[in-house]
Amino acid sequence: YGEVFAKADELGAIGFPGTDWLLITVICICLFIGAMGKSAQFPLHVWLPDSMEGPTPISALIHAATMVTAGIFMVSRMSPLFELSDTALNFILIIGAITALFMGFLGIIQNDIKRVVAYSTLSQLGYMTVALGASAYSVAVFHLMTHAFFKALLFLGAGSVIIGMHHNQDIRWMGNVRKYMPITWITFLLASLALIGTPFFSGFYSKDAIIEAVHASHLPAAGFASFAVLAGVFVTAFYSFRLYFLVFHGQERYDQNPEAHHDDHHGHGEHKPHESPWVVTLPLVLLMIPSVIIGFFTLMPMLFGDFFKDSIVVDLARHPAMEELREMVHGPVAMALHSIHTLPLYLALAGVVLSWYMYMVNPALPAAIKRAFGPVYRLLENKYYMDWFNENVLARGARALGTGLWKGGDQALIDGAVVNGSWKVVGRLAGVIRWFQSGYIYHYALAMLLGIFILMTYFVWFKR
Repeated sequence: YGEVFAKADELGAIGFPGTDWLLITVICICLFIGAMGKSAQFPLHVWLPDSMEGPTPISALIHAATMVTAGIFMVSRMSPLFELSDTALNFILIIGAITALFMGFLGIIQNDIKRVVAYSTLSQLGYMTVALGASAYSVAVFHLMTHAFFKALLFLGAGSVIIGMHHNQDIRWMGNVRKYMPITWITFLLASLALIGTPFFSGFYSKDAIIEAVHASHLPAAGFASFAVLAGVFVTAFYSFRLYFLVFHGQERYDQNPEAHHDDHHGHGEHKPHESPWVVTLPLVLLMIPSVIIGFFTLMPMLFGDFFKDSIVVDLARHPAMEELREMVHGPVAMALHSIHTLPLYLALAGVVLSWYMYMVNPALPAAIKRAFGPVYRLLENKYYMDWFNENVLARGARALGTGLWKGGDQALIDGAVVNGSWKVVGRLAGVIRWFQSGYIYHYALAMLLGIFILMTYFVWFKR
């Protein structure tokens, strides 16, 4: 880091050979493409929901705290380089905005309890990326930290529900779990409230700081990003509480599951959920505490204190978002009270109310919407056809290329032409030469006469 950052200004002045791009732009975009794969940004995101097959503690660890956050961390740590390229920052803003909004849409139609939480992770990673693009690196890391607590809690809460539901993960066959699993219920509710940005909860401070930072950014892409993060607030609230209401409230739908094991030894009576043992519920309670309060206590030191000291560098003259944020934020209490006058709070409220209406009051409505918007639903159901594209275009293309290189390159060209071809040529040539070297004098005499005849013909014919 030290050596690279010391030369950052020199790097910022070098052009990329053969183009009018700056070398630093190419470097930063390539670095960020690495972060896109690691931190699951569109279009390199498809692996993340599929990796939900593992047990919930692994999902919680990987997708909340350790793995997917490495890309966000790397860009923040490389801030002295990224600050030199507005092009790269615009690119980051747009990718983050697409991820934040469009991955949220996918969360709305998922029925696997863990997949809803997985798409939520994608969407929140999009928020962090948007903060990076707005040069609010400390805000991105702040959201990364608060998100780790409530997202781990949601995953472990989902795991607790799965245990209580006898390993059913389909939220369509749940309902009213609150009655049987009170600890899981209250912790899951608080985590959901933190996720949608309820004032005074940890997620509120980091999410609102991101929205304000994007508003304050002067980059061309900030307009689209600003719209995406605002719309994302509504979408997040909607899918989070769709999950919450379908699982914890409403009528019990355990015995309607066509895939349930009705040949179970215990009969139907034992199919009721049960609260998980303390080894599962204790971590939920421990994660619930920071999910509620950590943002309140760390807002000022992480964003405006010397928590990061010199490890994050922002060129405030060109990217004034943090400067404007400092003028707006007057402490955690003032920020929470101020949210009553802002749009995000009402968007989140609207999302909660709409999901309550659609899944508690009028459950026929989602099915009617699904019928009315068939093509849109199919697009979402197929995850924007990204998986199809990866399997049929990229994977098949790679296999076709590999097969071509193997059959055409390796077998035909290298083995066939070069290796086998060389010995066949030598063998045939040797066969011809062997005919002359017979050991009979009259053969040699004939060869001499033929040679003289050819030479004389050549001289007479061509030299006249």
